[in-house]
Order: sequence, then C-alpha cells, then structure tokens
Amino acid sequence: MRRPSRWLLLACALGATAGCERAMHDMYAQPKYKPGAASPLFPDGAAAQAPPAGTVPLAQGEWAGASSGRRKAVAAPLSGMALLRRGRERYDIYCAPCHGLDGQGDGLVAQRGFPAPPSYTEPRLLALSQARIAEVIRDGYGVMYPYGDRVDARDRRAIAAYVRALQLSQHAPVSRLGPDDLAHLAGSVR
Repeated sequence: MRRPSRWLLLACALGATAGCERAMHDMYAQPKYKPGAASPLFPDGAAAQAPPAGTVPLAQGEWAGASSGRRKAVAAPLSGMALLRRGRERYDIYCAPCHGLDGQGDGLVAQRGFPAPPSYTEPRLLALSQARIAEVIRDGYGVMYPYGDRVDARDRRAIAAYVRALQLSQHAPVSRLGPDDLAHLAGSVR
C-alpha cells in the first residue's frame, strides 16, 4: 500500500487550521445586543432588563470573593486573643517558612539555602512599630517578597500583633513572670 505524500498531509493540516480560524472569528462575531439597544423579545422593547426579584448579585457583598472580587464584605476588626490566633494562623502560612516558627530566621526555606532573614529579637526589629511591621509585610524589604497582594490589611495587622507577641515572649523580664511560669522555666533549665 502506498503512503500519502507529504504534500497531501500538509494540505489537510492547512485546511483544518483554516477551519479553526473561521470558528474562532464566528465566536467573536456572534450576534448580541449593545447597551441601550432595542429588542423585540421583551414587552417593553428594551434589550436590557432588570434582574428578577430576589436575585443576589455575586459581584457585591459577602459573595464577591467567590466571584469577581471587585467588592468584598468588610469583616469586623479582631481584638485580643482572636487577633493573636488569626495572626499566628496567617504567620504560620506566610512567614514561618522563612522566619521560622519562633521568629529566629531559621525557617525551612532558609535552611535550604535562601538568605536567612534576621531574628525578630534583634534590637532594630524590636524597635519597629506594629504599623511598620505591617508595611514590610505589604511592601517587602530586602530579599523579602511583598505580600500585599496575598495578605489583606486586616491579616497584616494580625500578623504584626503576633510578631510583637513573639518578640515579647522571648524578651519578657523575669520579674514579670508568674509563679507557674517561673516553675516551668526552672524545670526546663535542669
């Protein structure tokens, strides 16, 4: 049996490609109504119709994050332990890979050769305000990538509060510790 020539295969491929091109243009050039256009399909003669009663727009309100994301519901501010819990949760996701769980700059990414970030217990970082910590999370600093597009302002503030708690937990004066803490500290020194 004789094999088809290369020219025949090329001609078939070109024909198939031309068909795809036409189908693509048909998709873009389909009939549609422009804003303000008339339509014989509706009793009022207008193409644009009001949404049916009870319709929930998905580009507004609490559902916006699941659709276009143009508008999001504003969550109530967190305070106290809820703020720290949220900060720890977000810290563990976004910060711990480089900074480590205790903020010493020895996270898994740093252990694998990426430049190690400074410890949160360095004096210059202890002097930072929580607002500045949140700015660094948003904008990045040095080799730290900016997280402003991944971590919203509320979560940046929660992470900053948690970082401050990490700093204070490692620099608390012994005179401020309670009896239970002192007993635990004495037991860990042995």
